[in-house]
Amino acid sequence: MTVTGDPLARLRDAAARRAADGLHRTLRPRPPAGPGGLVDLASNDYLGLAGDPRLVEGAVAAARAWGTGSTGSRLVTGTTELHAELDRRLAAFTGSAAGLVFSSGFLANLGAVTALAGPGTLVVSDQVNHASLVDACRLSRARTAIVPHRDAAAVARALAGRDEDHAIVVTDAVFSVDGDLAPLRELHAAVRAHGALLVVDEAHALGVVGDHGRGAAHAAGIAGEPDVVLTLTLSKSLAAQGGAVCGPAEVIETLVDTGRSFIFDTGLNPPAAGAALAALDVLEADPEPPVRARETARRISNLAAGSGLETTVPAAAVVPVFLGEPLAAVRAAEICAEHGLRVGCFRPPSVPKGRACLRLTARATLEEADLTLLGAALAEVASSTGRSLHT
Repeated sequence: MTVTGDPLARLRDAAARRAADGLHRTLRPRPPAGPGGLVDLASNDYLGLAGDPRLVEGAVAAARAWGTGSTGSRLVTGTTELHAELDRRLAAFTGSAAGLVFSSGFLANLGAVTALAGPGTLVVSDQVNHASLVDACRLSRARTAIVPHRDAAAVARALAGRDEDHAIVVTDAVFSVDGDLAPLRELHAAVRAHGALLVVDEAHALGVVGDHGRGAAHAAGIAGEPDVVLTLTLSKSLAAQGGAVCGPAEVIETLVDTGRSFIFDTGLNPPAAGAALAALDVLEADPEPPVRARETARRISNLAAGSGLETTVPAAAVVPVFLGEPLAAVRAAEICAEHGLRVGCFRPPSVPKGRACLRLTARATLEEADLTLLGAALAEVASSTGRSLHT
């Protein structure tokens, strides 16, 4: 069959439809932090460490010692003494037996799930898990059972009714949009009762939840258990780049031998490893930044609720403000920008249809004046979008 015509026409047509539905996305380069810029309520820099001189010096010192690139995959030349130290420090900080650093949190999730699952394995996944876990389930070639959000009883039923010999349960610790916490103790009881493994993505919990920000699994008392595996990102609270898997030594050995997103990827660059190690130093020395981030998140949630906007009670630093339709969320983000605030604007496919929202993120270093600006912006959002629950 011979097909003629413009092969890019379908892409232009799809782009036009997305624009009409309020789903067009644009890259907006931001300037360096400094006076006159927008107040950051959108980033994942939950502890305000991205510009911290201690982390900058950690990155600079690593670059001077090891150069700017890792020079190869971790199994060839990409594991420096710095990487080995970060493997150990992340495991110790989260209460795990062993750790392994990847070049991104996305790849850590792909590596963990695909190495632990496969044909003959059941994967049980929360319906609102992060896209990296969703893609990992698909790539694993295992049968995947999607269960209702935060429903530990449904997880237990799926495990009990399986035909497969092996099973893993995968969940976000703190869910990336709603900001709520997974029922980790109940999920762990389910996997323990049914001979499964629990994989917990700590991306939005590390650095914010628990004592010194050691994460949700540590706070729940299940870190270090032989049937618990943690995945981490270094790019949020730790203000660096990269990801990691922490858990039993057998899991880490399996990843080194079989984890495709570990074996076939260039190792994390040394400056990012140096910055992450400096961030761990900060957290180990000072328990207050995680506390301030959580307290600020609760204040942001109260401001939204006080304006009559639909929100949630945050478990960590993520606070959604639900506007419903994409165009309403876009307009709300514009209002916030007019007030000097940079906010996240989440629309399908990042959220389900009808759940477009602002995603506000707390930061330990936000000031009172920043929250005053936010209160005024949210009051205008409520009145101008007609989404106030008070009317």
